[in-house]
Amino acid sequence: MTRQTNFAGLPSWHNTRGMRTDIAIIGVPHGTSYSANTPSYSVNAPSAIRQVSERYGKMIDHYDFDLGGPLLDHRNIRVTDCGDLPGDPSDPAGNHRRSEEKIRDIVDAGAVPMVLGGDDSVTIPFLRAFQGKGMFTVVQVDAHIDWRHAVNGITEGPSSPMRRASEMDWIDNLVQAGMRGVGSARAEDVEAAQIYKARIITAKTVQDDGIGRILNAVGKGSSCLLTIDCDGLDPSVMPAVNTPMPGGLTYFQIVDLLHGLTKKANVCGFNLVEFVPEKDINGLAALTAARIVFNVIGALVRSPFFARRRI
Repeated sequence: MTRQTNFAGLPSWHNTRGMRTDIAIIGVPHGTSYSANTPSYSVNAPSAIRQVSERYGKMIDHYDFDLGGPLLDHRNIRVTDCGDLPGDPSDPAGNHRRSEEKIRDIVDAGAVPMVLGGDDSVTIPFLRAFQGKGMFTVVQVDAHIDWRHAVNGITEGPSSPMRRASEMDWIDNLVQAGMRGVGSARAEDVEAAQIYKARIITAKTVQDDGIGRILNAVGKGSSCLLTIDCDGLDPSVMPAVNTPMPGGLTYFQIVDLLHGLTKKANVCGFNLVEFVPEKDINGLAALTAARIVFNVIGALVRSPFFARRRI
């Protein structure tokens, strides 16, 4: 277990109700495991990401070449760390309920939640927290489509987030990118996604045609929720995942996606899931995960939509 620290030394704000912040980072280590009473394989991910981010804590005002300037771009942006939610491997339903409630508190406060998972089941309460807040496009980066209705009788596990998303009335567009190889999806799951009209953009398509294929599937000015499963990235930069697969998006393709998306759409929430610290190689995956978080913050700060919501 890695020790607890704030992301990049940012201020703490653990009472999510009535909070006053613009961007709120929150760790959700516990979701729904397919093995009864067993902690998620990604339970240590939030603390591992925070720990590697410490080296940048004194460099918030330094020039970041991924961003074209300092992280907060010399703006009065409040970014806080809400810590990790407690969880119980024997109470997956309770884990999801508590996660949804806390993330909803952040949304109700007018802040953008940045959720550090946890396995991919964490995506389900993340998306549910936006019920009643308008209509949303979900952009998912993942090696898998996550359209299983149930696995071993469990309907809210790591293989089901996009199937559950398709049942949410406040989500009207699913854009899924990075798919490759073989995973839990069967032919009927792919068919269900196609019937729903989910826009599935394979990793090979992204490599051939670029990030524009993803951005073109997102309506200009639409409200957007972004979820990145770490196995959607190439294992050369993100080796520490539960189900690695050759190929995947590169680090700079992810950076281009983040900045392109925040320029085109109103990104209202973000989550990062499926990082497994115990499988990391020389801390490379933790560093990549932390840099993605930095880029999300930096891209949001520079987004014209983010500027409007703070007026």
